[in-house]
Amino acid sequence: MTDPSAFIAGLPKAELHVHHVGSASPRIVAELASRHPDSTVPTDPGALVDFFTFTDFGHFIDVYLSVVDLIRTPEDVRLLTFEVARDMARQNIRYAELTITPFSSTSRGIPDHAFMEAIEDARKAAEAELGVVLRWIFDIPGEAGLKAAEETTRLAVDLRPEGLVGFGLGGPEIGVPRPQFKPYFDRAIAAGLRSVPHAGETTGPETVWDALRELRAERIGHGTSSVQDPELLAYLAEHRIPLEVCPTSNIATRAVADLEEHPIRTMVSAGVLVTVNSDDPPMFGTDLNKEYGVAARLLGLDERGIADLAKNGVEASFLDAAGKKRLAEEIDTYTAQWLAH
Repeated sequence: MTDPSAFIAGLPKAELHVHHVGSASPRIVAELASRHPDSTVPTDPGALVDFFTFTDFGHFIDVYLSVVDLIRTPEDVRLLTFEVARDMARQNIRYAELTITPFSSTSRGIPDHAFMEAIEDARKAAEAELGVVLRWIFDIPGEAGLKAAEETTRLAVDLRPEGLVGFGLGGPEIGVPRPQFKPYFDRAIAAGLRSVPHAGETTGPETVWDALRELRAERIGHGTSSVQDPELLAYLAEHRIPLEVCPTSNIATRAVADLEEHPIRTMVSAGVLVTVNSDDPPMFGTDLNKEYGVAARLLGLDERGIADLAKNGVEASFLDAAGKKRLAEEIDTYTAQWLAH
């Protein structure tokens, strides 16, 4: 298969590792920036392409936070959320677990109840108008410490919105050890939320072990360095603990030096359940369709192989059984029709 892009474009997909603010496309950011003219963020979508060019992970965080600062009202939250769903619909993403960092908004003065109402209103509208099913993962911004962990846990457990399914941990890993967040994950898990921390993106496999042992992770965000530890790879494969792999993101943040060296091949060879995701797509000049194209090339996949990758995303999701069955059947039907032509 020379170019799988047309097949991928129409393929029904699930996305499991994608950030709320990090999904703000130049179109959305320009609209938010025009609402807040005191911001340093450009209002011209063309100029935003240069604005989103990073030198390293630290610079990426700075740019990311400048976009966070554009989200000042519940109306901004609602706009961002619904417009992200619109961009997903264009890619035939049927289901997405969107990682949201509510602390970033509530600590900037957006009332917590109003925040929940804004995301829920957008979620319901996205499903009704766009056919995109959204669920939430609330994540702790690790760099903000235990105060942020306490507040994120309160928001997740005490004000739990209907769409919330998971509890995560994001931000820098270096200097932010996973075990300190154990009490917060224990509370979230006790409330019925699923554990999905980032681990092993910019640190070694010991961070992934910490996420598994201390935070009881059911999926691992990135897990790139897992390939350095054969015992860890075997454990992930045996227990069917999925890795949320984001190839272009790993290059953009320098977590992986070169795409040809990306460890996705090693993960798949070890029998690990691998899902493909876009992380912060506009900020990394990508989208989920492009990430599927990258994975197809690195893994040498034909249409059936790409469809199986999409079904991995369904299997690893927190959709209910009926929803998983329905989406997997949609993928199979689409693939069969494509191959019949």
